[in-house]
Amino acid sequence: MSLKKQQKRALILAKNIALTIIGTLTLAFGSSIFIIPFDLVCGGVTGTAIVLNRLLSIPALSVSTLITILTWALFFVGLFVLGRSFALKTLLSSIIYPIGISFFSRFTDPDFFGGFFILEAERYGQISLILAALFGGVFIGAGCAITFLGGGSTGGTDIIAFSICKFVRSLRSSYVIFAVDALIIIFGMFALKNLVLSLLGILSAFVTAIVIDKLFLGESGAFIAQIVSDKSGELSERIIEALERTTTFFDVTGGYSKNGKKLIMVSFPKEQYVELIRIINQVDSRAFVTIHRAHEIRGEGWNK
Repeated sequence: MSLKKQQKRALILAKNIALTIIGTLTLAFGSSIFIIPFDLVCGGVTGTAIVLNRLLSIPALSVSTLITILTWALFFVGLFVLGRSFALKTLLSSIIYPIGISFFSRFTDPDFFGGFFILEAERYGQISLILAALFGGVFIGAGCAITFLGGGSTGGTDIIAFSICKFVRSLRSSYVIFAVDALIIIFGMFALKNLVLSLLGILSAFVTAIVIDKLFLGESGAFIAQIVSDKSGELSERIIEALERTTTFFDVTGGYSKNGKKLIMVSFPKEQYVELIRIINQVDSRAFVTIHRAHEIRGEGWNK
């Protein structure tokens, strides 16, 4: 391997480690400042720790201590059930997250920075609970997304879902992850016996999902059109000329008619959406068109 490639790999590794650390600390900050002080159960290890803290009522087992125990217990479950490769992805977060929770929990001390980080319900009323749910979801979502962008994994209760899916291969991991978090929230309802806190926990979970979707998945603002037309040649020429976007042809066969046709595929930005529809209507108003949003497009004319 050349020195240049080694340096490039080292830079990518350093970048990924930095993103994982920043993401995990952001996650820990959001949990410590907004979620734990208000007992908002929004799933995950933190939600599980809040529920267990309420149910067990053992002074020595604080939420912070339970998070540490659960994080490492789940890490070893992942190591033995899902393998070393998966465990390595969660190792950095498993080390940093409990430490971050313990560190940022000190911020909620009234003597720390004049109580700047405390959302006092007595002073601000119910709005403090809503703010905690919203901003808790924002910070947790941002932390998870940044960690994912660094190629890491926050692990946690997702390990339970992945472990179940390993033994029951017919299940989809996304459904099982949702089911695990839903169970944690339901248990939280019984443990807290407070409908408002339970609903705010669900709100926070929704905000988290939205933030992860926007930051990690993003929106490229690009679309892909698939067009089946009897005038594919003319239509392709018009698209290339008017939109300055190249096209790709596929040979397709109608499932009902069994007739062979050409399918045109073209990628285009949202600004050209209306213009593309206009061209299709002009050339072949009977064309069959499917348009869907592209998560990401890389190549000439798009991202590097």
